[in-house]
Amino acid sequence: MKPKKMMTMRHSEGIGVDREKLKALRELVAKGEGEHLEFKRKATHPEKIAREMIAFANSKGGTLLIGVADDGSIPGVKFPEEELYAVLKTLSKLTRPSISFKKEIISISPNRYVVSLQVPSGKRKPYFIRESRRKKHCYIRKADMSIKASWEVQKIIQLQIRKTDVQFTYGEHEQKLFRYLDKSNHITLMEFTALSGLNKYQASSLLIQLVLANLLKIEPHEKGDQYFIR
Repeated sequence: MKPKKMMTMRHSEGIGVDREKLKALRELVAKGEGEHLEFKRKATHPEKIAREMIAFANSKGGTLLIGVADDGSIPGVKFPEEELYAVLKTLSKLTRPSISFKKEIISISPNRYVVSLQVPSGKRKPYFIRESRRKKHCYIRKADMSIKASWEVQKIIQLQIRKTDVQFTYGEHEQKLFRYLDKSNHITLMEFTALSGLNKYQASSLLIQLVLANLLKIEPHEKGDQYFIR
């Protein structure tokens, strides 16, 4: 007589549909993707999910929902543990330092689920994801996108976390900068380098100091950050 195969029960199989949670999920999804919310149909590319989570941790936090389509429909996933396992494995392998987050499996119908990953703003910023053997990148959240952070943004994040004291002299270069900004809406690093005659590192350091001193604000862009008077 052949031995009977042992059937293993998935954790999600014991989760019933919670009407209150389902209502809250639908209300959240109805808001649409934005600075604090990202949808993924499946965890087919877990490295992309890790990138979004890194961006949330480097910014003001957010929620990533697996099982929700870009158009706001909620088809769910059949095997949420497998989706979650792929994400956890990728986070462990590619991200540093490790990020904290809350995970939850929400039943939307018999055998269909949404995986919710709630990421708070991190306490050990900046966070990075390794995207090749030699390169690691820092991502931040901007509107409904996750974009690569420039060196300046990374440095600002790092120094803000450390609450570093800022000292600077209001000299010739600063005067040129603020005269320029009185007439123009914003300035980029390359524009300030040309305006001031400083080298790129010196110009970058000065802009970082002024942001940390709350005299300038920075608007991150992948094609070149923009600096504005506060």
